[in-house]
Amino acid sequence: MNDLPFYLAAFAVVLGVLIVVHELGHYLAARWCGVKVLRFSVGFGRILCKKELGEDRTEWALSVFPLGGYVKMLDEREGDVAASEAHRAFNRQGVGKRSIIVAAGPLANFALAILLYWAIFMHGSEELLPLLGTPPDGSPAAMATIKNGEQVRHVDGEPVATWNDLRWLLLQKAVDRESVELEVVNERREIASHRLYLAAAGEQGWEGDALERLGIRFYRPDMPPVIGKVVAGGPGAKAGLQSGDRVLAIDGQPVARWMEFVAKVRDSAGRSLRLDLERVSGNVSVDVIPEAASERGRNVGKIGVAVAENPDSRREVRSFVSYGFFEAGRRALVETWDKSAFSLVMMGKMLTGEVSWKNLSGPVTIADYAGQSARLGLDYYLKFMALVSISLGVLNLLPIPVLDGGHLLYHMIEVVRRRPLSERAMEIGQQIGMSILISLMAFAFFNDLTRLFNG
Repeated sequence: MNDLPFYLAAFAVVLGVLIVVHELGHYLAARWCGVKVLRFSVGFGRILCKKELGEDRTEWALSVFPLGGYVKMLDEREGDVAASEAHRAFNRQGVGKRSIIVAAGPLANFALAILLYWAIFMHGSEELLPLLGTPPDGSPAAMATIKNGEQVRHVDGEPVATWNDLRWLLLQKAVDRESVELEVVNERREIASHRLYLAAAGEQGWEGDALERLGIRFYRPDMPPVIGKVVAGGPGAKAGLQSGDRVLAIDGQPVARWMEFVAKVRDSAGRSLRLDLERVSGNVSVDVIPEAASERGRNVGKIGVAVAENPDSRREVRSFVSYGFFEAGRRALVETWDKSAFSLVMMGKMLTGEVSWKNLSGPVTIADYAGQSARLGLDYYLKFMALVSISLGVLNLLPIPVLDGGHLLYHMIEVVRRRPLSERAMEIGQQIGMSILISLMAFAFFNDLTRLFNG
């Protein structure tokens, strides 16, 4: 609960910036097209405060429901318009100008994402290298003979510089490809290739961690199972574990590496384990019960110990990555395009049933991610804002009445028919669109609550 104000503040900043940018797109396009703007509102419903500015005395307002906003323009369909200002009414504009005004909101969200990515790529950040860890037995990565410590250089010929690059490429390619070729280099600088089959990524409708289902894990050094720090008051300390103890076996099963020890402990929450230890004073056996801890929606066992430092096992796992002005701009454009296209593909797969609707997120989940990204640092927070801005742009371009994409659909029909749809037809469309939107919001909020209470 102590994090709640911070998370809400992080969410409010993201939401406020994206709403203002979106509506500012509509506002600036309307002004450019000669349409009079009556009100610019952040939020819906009853107006909390407002101020009139400019020659047109446009109302700049803050309204009670903050999940959105609107730009109200002069329109003969919504009230009386003086003859002297009729030429400035939205409905009097040609279909081209009306389409520009409508499309400007989502385009402003895409422009914001490009600018954010551009700044991030130019400034640079510490990134994890694309180092692979030991895959679980039976996973696609294990069957591809991936080994601990290998660094990915290319995925199907596309260069990979960071762990995020690797993750994003694999997610993209898992949507429509059966397999990819990973070109890797090991610690001895030997180059090898692995054929990784991707079908497992979407086995659960893309819910959860797709890379984990592929067996793609980040590198962990092959450390010997020697205990370093023991947390005071933890299960390990209570059982008598000491710094310097080497774990020989768990329940009679030999242990050769630290990660084997960790895996066994994590899978044994609440269950007693017999540890055979090598100690300076002589070999001993102790019983320890790992305490349960929630991690990514499931309970795992922990005993409050850390691995002993081993200088021979140290390896650089991070790199500072930055780009020049033009390369950063190119990457920002590609990043925005790729994530927009991926969003559309995943929405399509939701409609066909290939992707679970449980992946739909609402304000609670977005607020949670906003807080988490803000905790990690400014670059993570800005990347999150860019991603949500892209999602907002894509969502608003969907051909659903009440959304910008629905209005663009009306305009396309008008071009084909050479006359606008009747007001009755548009009214029916608005009702249908509102029903769809409310249903989606209700489903997203239900998913939020399910994640909140069920992990």
